[in-house]
Amino acid sequence: MAHRKVSNPLALAVLSYLTQGPMHPYELGRTLRDHGDERSIKFNYGSLYMVVQQLARAGFISPQETSREGLRPERTVYTLTDAGRTEVRDWLRDLVGQPRYEFPHFVAALSLIGALPPDEVVALLRHRLTRLAEQRGDVTGQIMQVTGNGVHPLFVIEEEYRLALLDAEIAFVQGFIDKITNPTDGWGPQWAEFHAARSQTS
Repeated sequence: MAHRKVSNPLALAVLSYLTQGPMHPYELGRTLRDHGDERSIKFNYGSLYMVVQQLARAGFISPQETSREGLRPERTVYTLTDAGRTEVRDWLRDLVGQPRYEFPHFVAALSLIGALPPDEVVALLRHRLTRLAEQRGDVTGQIMQVTGNGVHPLFVIEEEYRLALLDAEIAFVQGFIDKITNPTDGWGPQWAEFHAARSQTS
């Protein structure tokens, strides 16, 4: 994974949209929201303006013109530099081609799950399944709405990926519940004994 002068994913989005043509930060923010990118990239207008300044200092974008409409504040339009065009392509190649080890919160919880009794874990996992199903419905609805409006599926491929992750997690959670509750060889009884003994010594 290459070291980048600006590594915020929002910066990648800004560079990517500027490949379509010059924009001012407010227009970039509106475009990000219109395309639903806030589902994938966390941002607000304050962080967006900060990233734009960082990209300008790094030489990836440059101010093209500044204008004012009526009583509105001045707006500076930025354009992509040759260095910025190279950066966005290299960055995307890096992210797509090289898997990155991440630290999801659920994985952290699983690594410490023995601290809870199995009955409580099963109840929590079933609650999680309900929430995952709701999220799956939301994502499916997003995909159907966008593609139903004639947008090519390529432009919601991140939602397809999110859907695949949800399906994998749902299958994992269902399997985990079965491992705990299976009446033949489930982990529940031994886990309960372990937890009870651990609680007595703590």
